[in-house]
Amino acid sequence: MALLLKGKPVADALGKRTAEQTMIMASRGIRPCLAILRAGEDPGDLSYEKGAVRRCESLGIDVRLFHFPETVSGEELKVAVDRINRDDSIHSCLILRPLPSQADEEEIRRTLQTEKDADGITDGSLAGVFSGNATGFAPCTAEACIRVLDHYDIGIEGKNVTVVGRSLVIGKPVAMMLLQRHATVTICHTRTKNLPEICRRADILVVAAGRREIVDQTCLRPGQVVLDVGIHVGAEGKISGDVDFSSAEPLVSAVTPVPGGVGAVTTAVLASHVAEAANAGRFWRR
Repeated sequence: MALLLKGKPVADALGKRTAEQTMIMASRGIRPCLAILRAGEDPGDLSYEKGAVRRCESLGIDVRLFHFPETVSGEELKVAVDRINRDDSIHSCLILRPLPSQADEEEIRRTLQTEKDADGITDGSLAGVFSGNATGFAPCTAEACIRVLDHYDIGIEGKNVTVVGRSLVIGKPVAMMLLQRHATVTICHTRTKNLPEICRRADILVVAAGRREIVDQTCLRPGQVVLDVGIHVGAEGKISGDVDFSSAEPLVSAVTPVPGGVGAVTTAVLASHVAEAANAGRFWRR
């Protein structure tokens, strides 16, 4: 039976540190603030926003919501982002994506200042991840993977790690973060030939392909650590991940559950980014 790498203990530990930061800032009259920009009523966006608001407010972080209808124009969204950029009382911004098709998401993404980018979507933030410098923040879910490994004292240095997924949201940035921690990293995707064979060679397997149960028992071997970043809602509301949990749990040494694994850490990472941005003091009024 595998060790379950549950996200709640990781999120609670990170949240405790964030709350300590916000209490110190409160004593100096500073209240961290996150702006959340959402267009439309996508159920996934609504759920994530609700969780982010709850997490932030519980840790002493204000949240300002910028809501727009699905029909919003790209220009209106750019104006809103520019307003957020210029508002010194807002320290970070989360843009829920994908945006409606009529909006140029790349253009809006580029409009956001790197210093206020809470989720690593700007070119400046991503450049920081890929170059290993301290510019901006990493994407929250990618960082959540690293936080899980660290919390459970799972060594990264010298390990063979396979990342299944190549998006700029998780796959590529988490691969770079693992490489910076001296892992030997292989990146795979849904078109990789001999995927099971490559996955079986990994000491740590990070699965973020966006395809339900793409990793099954043919991809796994005893002793592996498996981080499942996928989340899919099936018939009757059943939630599953990118890993076939029923195959993984009896075989590998440790695995994240879905739900309750990496996803549970993501909003805690988001809140920590907001607190760190506020603590940096770049936007404090003096």
